[in-house]
Amino acid sequence: MNTVKESNNRLTSGADKKFLTLITVLSVLIPIVVAALFFMPKEGTSSVDVSYLPAFHAILNSLTAIALVIGYYNVKRQNVKGHRAAMLAAFSLSAIFLVSYVTYHFLGERTTYGGEGALKYIYYFILLTHIVLAVVIVPLVLLSVYFGISNQLVRHRRISRWTFPIWLYVAVTGVLVYLLISPYYS
Repeated sequence: MNTVKESNNRLTSGADKKFLTLITVLSVLIPIVVAALFFMPKEGTSSVDVSYLPAFHAILNSLTAIALVIGYYNVKRQNVKGHRAAMLAAFSLSAIFLVSYVTYHFLGERTTYGGEGALKYIYYFILLTHIVLAVVIVPLVLLSVYFGISNQLVRHRRISRWTFPIWLYVAVTGVLVYLLISPYYS
């Protein structure tokens, strides 16, 4: 029993250091690549039609939110197998979203919000918090998944308390951002 406690409380093992380095690199690289796409000049128009991707992104975000809630429900019921399956589904859906999102912003045209009045301020508040927390969630998700898969449950629980609500917020606000800007897609 004491050995389990000690292994859960130590800072890092050799394997942990490798994965934590990879998580750090991805946590820095992913937001930089996504931000660069917004500042990269577009050369003409793409011959690839990606106009369907924003709706696909909203579907992925919706499914991610559902998977997160199912995972939370299962862990509260001590159904570890169901929790793990739901969380790996949420992780997979988010990974597909990220690849698709990068593809869309690399190939697609930028859309600006055209609403006015109070709704404009609500949209930009949701968008800003969504973007900031989407950057924050990358390392949290990667750490939560790593600690869960590597059976470091004390560390997994500690970080997942932060990961779950932020990840759920990002997934739900991703859908809201789509719904609010969708009338302005050309």
